[in-house]
Amino acid sequence: MKKLFLSWILLAILLLHCSATINLEDFLSRKEIKEVRVLESESIFDCILEVMIEQPLDHRNPEGETFSQRVYISHIDPTRPVVLITAGYDAKYYYTSEITAELKCNQVTVEHRYFGRSQPDDPYWHFLDTWQAASDHHRIVNIFKELYPGKWISTGISKGGQTVMYHSFYYPEDVDVRIPYVAPLNFAVEDERIYSFLDQVSSARDRRKVKRFQKMALKYQDRYLQAFRDFSDRNNYTYELAGGLEKAYEYCVLEYSFAFWQWGYVPVKKIPGRVARPREVIEHMNRVAGFDYFDDCFIIEHRPFFYQALTEMGYYGYDLDEFGKYLQHVDIPIFTFTIPEDVEISFNAELSVEVQQYLSEEANNFIYIYGEYDTWSATAVTCTGETNSRIFIKEEGSHRTRINNLPDEQKQEVYYTLQQFLQ
Repeated sequence: MKKLFLSWILLAILLLHCSATINLEDFLSRKEIKEVRVLESESIFDCILEVMIEQPLDHRNPEGETFSQRVYISHIDPTRPVVLITAGYDAKYYYTSEITAELKCNQVTVEHRYFGRSQPDDPYWHFLDTWQAASDHHRIVNIFKELYPGKWISTGISKGGQTVMYHSFYYPEDVDVRIPYVAPLNFAVEDERIYSFLDQVSSARDRRKVKRFQKMALKYQDRYLQAFRDFSDRNNYTYELAGGLEKAYEYCVLEYSFAFWQWGYVPVKKIPGRVARPREVIEHMNRVAGFDYFDDCFIIEHRPFFYQALTEMGYYGYDLDEFGKYLQHVDIPIFTFTIPEDVEISFNAELSVEVQQYLSEEANNFIYIYGEYDTWSATAVTCTGETNSRIFIKEEGSHRTRINNLPDEQKQEVYYTLQQFLQ
């Protein structure tokens, strides 16, 4: 997909066919919109634009410091619905939601504050909270409803799905339908429901194979460390923030079970045993867990995510009951090492409780999508309470669960429910 920066004259020419009833060019000349690019792509849309919108850094002080937030506008027809994608992270890779394609409607994708191109000049970490982010989305919805006055559907994947829930919690009237995918609702920095899930997922036989591999990789780590070092060197991975290469290795082994069930990339029968060569073991472990997760560059790039997880959104750690005797370096297996030393953090335990109460008592027109084997389903929304919302769980599904890979009957029911909510 190519990006072209265009003059306003050329942009106006290209946008003439975008809408017969609303002048998109006039809309894009609003003072909040600071930059416009046209994306060239063969798609269902008349045009796809990347714009930068000026946002208050602190929505409680709208006249104060600002930052620019990246938004994609995928335009078909102002009379059609809009799918609002809350990215949760950066939005450097544009994509068309399966919901947008199904409805053949407009799409607005919003990059999360502090990610990608949507970063303030100075990292005022206390402005990175769920209310400020929801207020970004609230303001964008209000701006774009001038262009698209019809029905709105908000959706997002994983942290983007969490963002959908928080946006609705703070601004329940903004959209008509919400569809969070594989979105956890965590209650602690180390939500221990994860450990119960990993003790029950799939079959006892498969769980034993996963744990057996972890114990092997820890007990005989001296055998595998050189292959881990070689792999890391080839990929330019460094682990100073995690505490060094040896400690990062143990973190990667502990991460293995969470990632194995989360992603489902590798079948249990492909897990290597003692006879496997060290390089084979290391390449398998990276395929499952991804060593880049503990790489310094990854951590620095994703610090906004870790900050939110450790202050409001919650996260997980590692149960050491069966592995403690094999560990030589890891002692406190939580992710505080991802945060800069000069940044103070404390977790707001009340927020998730309030959100859960809202979701079970007030939040209508939600469609939750989960995978049965996805580790994040341990902290999924499990009860819609007094609302009309629906939960769909794909049997043996992973974190890659989407509407279009659900069984046909479930898929049809999801889209039928969506159409009912849009009436």
